[in-house]
Parts: sequence; structure tokens; C-alpha cells
Amino acid sequence: MNSVYQINKGVNASMELKGLKAQYIGYMAALLLVAFILFAILFIAGVPVYICLILIGGTTGFGAFKIYALSHRYGPHGLQKLIARKRTPKFIKAYTRKIFY
Repeated sequence: MNSVYQINKGVNASMELKGLKAQYIGYMAALLLVAFILFAILFIAGVPVYICLILIGGTTGFGAFKIYALSHRYGPHGLQKLIARKRTPKFIKAYTRKIFY
């Protein structure tokens, strides 16, 4: 008797949603949440609706464009590697040999 087993080939693959990879999905969700809250604050403050829509639409559109660009440029883990690379020191100064003993 031969048994046929299905192999799930996407177990270790990173999440992707409409071109956004991994952590960029969370960044987009945070952007939309902040845009919604900012729209509510501006609307309650009495700013006309058309101005609110233009401001929020423009900033959210620009932010979404930048998030998609980062997702495309750095991939799932590249942005984290870039941030880590910027935080490492270029060189280490040691004025005494005590730290090696």
C-alpha cells in the first residue's frame, strides 16, 4: 500500500500580503491606524472634511508609497539588518590592556 502525503512547502516562508513582506504589513497597519486617529482628531477640531481628506490622504499615500519602497528594496529582514549595521561602532578604542586580562 502506497500512502500519499502532502508536503507544505511554505512553512518557513515569510508572510506576504499584496506585495508587502513580513514586518512591513505591521508598519502599514500602524500607518492606517494613525491616519484614522489623526482624521478623527482633525474632524472633531472642526477642520473642514475636504481639507482633512486631502491632508490625511496625501500623507497616508506618501507613507504607503515609502513602505512599499522599503519592502521592495530591503525585503523581509533587510531593514532590520540595516538598522543593526548603523548601530554597530566603526571601531573600538582601547587605551589600556586591562579589558583583555
